[in-house]
Amino acid sequence: MKFSERLGVELKASGLTQKEIAEKLHINPANITNWKKGINIPSLEVFYELCKILDVSADYLLGLTD
Repeated sequence: MKFSERLGVELKASGLTQKEIAEKLHINPANITNWKKGINIPSLEVFYELCKILDVSADYLLGLTD
């Protein structure tokens, strides 16, 4: 599974809206939409915080582990 696909799964599982996550990350919700579409990826700093919010490992989101 690609990052964009795993992100979509984990966003649903989190119970948080994209807007809530964007607020926690101090970013525009459109950024999350673009990540889910595979248009771009988050910066390393934002990716780190995203992993913490979603309570998943970076390796998992990147598709390196299951």
